Amino acid sequence: MSRFGLYVHIPYCLQICTYCDFVKFEAKDLPPADEYVSLLEEELAVRTSAFRDSIWPKTTPVHSIYFGGGTPSLFSPSQILAILKGIATNGFVPASGASGAMEISLEINPGTITPESLDEFLKIGITRFSVGAQTFDENRLKVTGRKHTVQETIATLELLANKGVNYSFDLLFGLPGQTVADVRKDVRRALEFQPSHLSAYNLTVPTGHPLNKGRASDGHQAEMFEVIEDELKTAGLLCYEVSNFAKPGFESQHNLLYWTDGAYWGLGIGSHSYLPNWASTHSPWGVRFWNPATVRAYRDELKRARSAQFWSDFPEQRREVLALHELLTDFSHTSLRRLSGLSFRSVLQKFGPAGGRMLLSEFDRRLAPLVETALVQKFGASDFHSDGGWRLTPKGRPLADRVFEALTFLESDKLSLPEV
Repeated sequence: MSRFGLYVHIPYCLQICTYCDFVKFEAKDLPPADEYVSLLEEELAVRTSAFRDSIWPKTTPVHSIYFGGGTPSLFSPSQILAILKGIATNGFVPASGASGAMEISLEINPGTITPESLDEFLKIGITRFSVGAQTFDENRLKVTGRKHTVQETIATLELLANKGVNYSFDLLFGLPGQTVADVRKDVRRALEFQPSHLSAYNLTVPTGHPLNKGRASDGHQAEMFEVIEDELKTAGLLCYEVSNFAKPGFESQHNLLYWTDGAYWGLGIGSHSYLPNWASTHSPWGVRFWNPATVRAYRDELKRARSAQFWSDFPEQRREVLALHELLTDFSHTSLRRLSGLSFRSVLQKFGPAGGRMLLSEFDRRLAPLVETALVQKFGASDFHSDGGWRLTPKGRPLADRVFEALTFLESDKLSLPEV
């Protein structure tokens, strides 16, 4: 059985960043935090029974809870605790023992926690913090719409480092006017505070977006990534996913759900959920569904959310029954994002012996040219009987989109496999 996690969306922000496309609002435009907490408690109360009885085995433990946003650290520890109590009250049991202890992550922005609130967050069970710092350059913070200052970033990192807590640092690169030397400076500054995890994201905005003006070339952005990887490797943070680096044992367990075909239930406005291929979803390839993106629509929907059908009662525009080609695209992309790669074993486990071998031959055909150009490495025996597979090479990681293009499956491919 797949691992399982809960995502809790806190859409409250101090500002709206110019590059962000998540569902979020300035805090002044949302109801008081206590009211939103009550809505989350209501969602748990009216949907948990249907979720557990119709879709998810009752005995499955929760391996991770992730408070994302937005800026969850704008909520008080007592408000976060109320949500955690709601999760426990509705029968979700934390993982423990051989399956690993449950990870509880909280996203924070610089300047939004104090020594007192940090102690309280630790006391209520938060095991991991994710700091949305982005850069140590004051001018680039302003360009991206961030409200915090570099000094607030430094104060927050000093607080976390001195407390010795498990935290991750978010780094944004490929910003307007940014050079390779600037990126190296940012990474080295972050490493002074000894984070156990760092996420490095290349700025991604639509064509024509103001932030595209003055950016480095694709080649220089690839070089920025290589510098980040080299600096982090020297400091003992290893690349376990294309954009994520960690000291051994400090990988994000919640994000690994997304990259290993794990199941997750998203709570709160705009939150997304995914259930793999279980018979109860009436789809051999899984389903995705998501909540409405406004508080009013979310509140109204909860008043009606008492059906045992759960995901199938979502409007068609907010649910997706995956077809084979869509699942194959997601499965291969997320697998190759990880250092462990797209393994023969995972394909055979997911799609069965007959279907898996058919797919392994198809993957082999599509990836062969990329193996030739050294963007992808094939390891293990060619007959697919070993523990081998394919993984991105160091050259291929900053050019991962080229690899993913080759493994983008279309309905017109007319692939057909036995149902699993």
